[in-house]
Amino acid sequence: MNEMTAISTTQPLENLEEQQYLTFTLGGESYAASIINIKEIIQYGELTEVPRMPDFIRGVINLRGAVVPVIDLSARFGKAATEVRRRNCIIIIEVEMAEETHSVGVMVDAVNAVLEIPASEIEQAPTFGTNIRTDFIAGMGKIDGKFVIILNIQNVLSMDDMTALVAVRSSSTSELIQTK
Repeated sequence: MNEMTAISTTQPLENLEEQQYLTFTLGGESYAASIINIKEIIQYGELTEVPRMPDFIRGVINLRGAVVPVIDLSARFGKAATEVRRRNCIIIIEVEMAEETHSVGVMVDAVNAVLEIPASEIEQAPTFGTNIRTDFIAGMGKIDGKFVIILNIQNVLSMDDMTALVAVRSSSTSELIQTK
């Protein structure tokens, strides 16, 4: 796998007036996620499928010796699975679970840019009218007069789902690679 870019930040969320967000597309819609927990972005590569996982877990990748589960964000939102194309990327995100940090890959159609969105340009999440669960939405950001859905990554990768992901991580790398 080729690394496209790496993003890291150490500034706490509460100290930011203008928060930086990674914007990306998924099924023709624009989304954004805070860069606070984004570790890196890699080009979509070969995945190892893991039997008996939920439909939205696409498989695992070997990221510099670590087994990282990959979630198909479109399938996680209850839509059709993402079709693999040349521009697909995997966003590696660090999430907290049971006082431990775990890396999870999130598959998207394409990554667009890292943008600063002032707090004044972010509105509350709508209570209706979206095609994803409202608890997945942190807010609606305005970029060049258009809205982008800002995701609440901790809710998208909730504790119930993370339990399944941790089970994938705890399997040995060699067992997972041999299932190809």
